[in-house]
Amino acid sequence: MNRHSYYKKAVFLMAFASVFAAGCQSNNTETQVQEEETQASATGNKRYLSEPLVTDNFTADPSAHVFEGKIYIYPSHDIDAGIPEKDDGSHFDMRDYHVYSMDSVGGPVQDHGVALDIKDIPWAGRQLWAPDAAHKNGKYYLYFPVKDKEDVFRIGVATSNSPAGPFKPEAKPIANSYSIDPAVYTDTDGKSYMYFGGIWGGQLQRWSSGTYNQNDEYPADDQPSLMPKVARMSADMLSFDGEVKDVQLLDENGKPLLTGDNDRRFFEAAWVHKHNGKYYFSYSTGDTHNIAYATGDSPMGPFTYQGVILNPVEGWTNHHSIVEFKGKWYLFYHDTQRSGKTHLRNIKVTELQHNPDGTIQTITAQTEEA
Repeated sequence: MNRHSYYKKAVFLMAFASVFAAGCQSNNTETQVQEEETQASATGNKRYLSEPLVTDNFTADPSAHVFEGKIYIYPSHDIDAGIPEKDDGSHFDMRDYHVYSMDSVGGPVQDHGVALDIKDIPWAGRQLWAPDAAHKNGKYYLYFPVKDKEDVFRIGVATSNSPAGPFKPEAKPIANSYSIDPAVYTDTDGKSYMYFGGIWGGQLQRWSSGTYNQNDEYPADDQPSLMPKVARMSADMLSFDGEVKDVQLLDENGKPLLTGDNDRRFFEAAWVHKHNGKYYFSYSTGDTHNIAYATGDSPMGPFTYQGVILNPVEGWTNHHSIVEFKGKWYLFYHDTQRSGKTHLRNIKVTELQHNPDGTIQTITAQTEEA
């Protein structure tokens, strides 16, 4: 597939919503929220499974974690930067991060304010994209992609004594880091891993040789697709402990997913969770808009493709996280219900179900009314 196939294939799938929706910042109980999700709410000619969690900011790419007995959410902070929409995603010009928390799913959502601003990152140039967070050694770590002053995406880290921040960034990006969408998973043995990468605007296609090439080069359709990356984290969580490796995503025959397999191959938004001893690697297929997943026996992979967790949502992008809280699993995701604009998104949450055989029930987050 040539580069323009990645960029153009589904741009015109974007739908527009015309009515603003009320947020979930209410005192509903978890049971009431689940009943509302079952019934679904109607906005215009669309029915949404869940309502936006935040209504006074535009938020996307929600990374959810359980810290100190509550859910903390680390999303992107969408703004209207006045930049025309472009294939390279330059109109996604985020400049800071807010942290949000919830004592219960369906309860009030607290905005803890600005946790990190791009002006406080010494090496940063532009575009603070999707972050993640972790807790270890009594500290909290915020991992973020941002373009450096040469316009190359790197991954930085900032630290805080509180999950709400504010976070103080390190003076330099993580050595040997590149591309976007860092996601850090800490296993039950205490070892931590960072997964990252995104093609197209995320620049992963520029690192095929191991060094940065400003030209976009993609494998042919019948060749293995570009794979996400993984690296062990050092004990202090500030650097990689060893080399960056490919995360192998395989089909049912044990073969790598191919570049032309747009419905299944990796595009961006890696996430890992563990359930009943199995590792689940989930990700966005990008221009086909699925949140897909694969399973494996090691956090380093390989992972075998299993299916779709979340069908396409309103808006061009799709980015998620999965977290267990009080005995239930939840999927955090975003769409464009509030704005109808692909770069002004809103985060949401719904319950996620694992089947007895380990597969995950596919979620449809919105439907068209007849």
